[in-house]
Amino acid sequence: MSLVEERARALVERYSMKEVRIPVLERTQLYQRSTGETSDIVEKQMYTFTDRDEGETVVALRPEGTPGVVRAYIEAGLDRTEPEQRLFYSGAMFRRERPQKGRYRQFFQFGVEIFGRPDAACDAEILIMIDELCRDLKVPFTVEINSIGDQKCRPNFREALVQWGRAHWEELCDDCHNRIDRNPLRLLDCKIDAKLTESAPKSLDYLCDECRTHFDTVKELLSAGKVQFVVNPRMVRGLDYYTRTAFEVMASGLGAQSTVVAGGRYDGLVETMGGAAVAGIGFAIGVDRMALAMQAAGMAPSTAPDAAIIAMGPAATRHAIVVARNLREANLNVEMLSPERKMKTLLARAAKIGARVAVIIGDDEVARGVVQIRDLKQSTQREVAVAEAARAIADARGE
Repeated sequence: MSLVEERARALVERYSMKEVRIPVLERTQLYQRSTGETSDIVEKQMYTFTDRDEGETVVALRPEGTPGVVRAYIEAGLDRTEPEQRLFYSGAMFRRERPQKGRYRQFFQFGVEIFGRPDAACDAEILIMIDELCRDLKVPFTVEINSIGDQKCRPNFREALVQWGRAHWEELCDDCHNRIDRNPLRLLDCKIDAKLTESAPKSLDYLCDECRTHFDTVKELLSAGKVQFVVNPRMVRGLDYYTRTAFEVMASGLGAQSTVVAGGRYDGLVETMGGAAVAGIGFAIGVDRMALAMQAAGMAPSTAPDAAIIAMGPAATRHAIVVARNLREANLNVEMLSPERKMKTLLARAAKIGARVAVIIGDDEVARGVVQIRDLKQSTQREVAVAEAARAIADARGE
């Protein structure tokens, strides 16, 4: 997971993003106002409890990052003084889930939020950013996009879904019965009724001229940026605050939990939370899932050391400490093995941890200023001067 975060951080800094740190613990009301009271996160997945303060405040472990970033943005007064901001965050999130591959109760996200940019070029830019990251990580992926309209045109789409839902009442599950009047867009999120909802109204058929132009521009710019994408008219996302562009990125090899990046535009969220009328758009990377996708694609980085150091005797151990430090300063991954075990056991340990070579040091080697470099794959051994050890190890690993 550290490699995903490292590459993501390097990428967003090239896109002129600044880091923001958000609390793990927030008032539950924050997510009820932003994420939506009818969302699965608020209804089923949040870890909440009552604080022992005077007001008995109900607080929650953060289930997602966007509301916390928006709150911090408003409290800092940026929505009125410097509304255009490009921010990123990373950290643990918490949801009450049934643990399975790619779905955990504590998981990690890396997210980006851009404020003050209502234009389609911004939508395209962050999708190009995601495309660049997935290619850098060498993860096979598919980008799906949709537009769910805005406050002008979405009411017509919403009403069409309500009418469709009532017409198919007997066929819908109990959760969808509850969603019809409270948040009918979430009918399209239902896993139980997925086959049935293929016949439901599509948001693209209800877009106003402004939303259609916005979406067409996003598609045009993505094509210009050489981003391959698929339009999925059934995608509405599970959070209430999205408007216009919504997107998901799926990776192969993960089964049902294939979404590794998700996000969209949320132009009304800042105002809903008490701030100015500032546009916003963002996404979150599921770091755990992205790491699993890399593993499935055979791209997970090796954690095996370049060398295992074997010291035989007290004098050799003192010398090995210095050799190990010098090798690490040469950017080599080195593990020093216990000097209290026998040579056969130590060579077996070196092979088990996947070390490319064993660096063997005894009293004779200390006296002559040399080390023995044993290639564990080819079962060959040669003597080199201590000063040449780093180069010999690099040669053994193919550099």
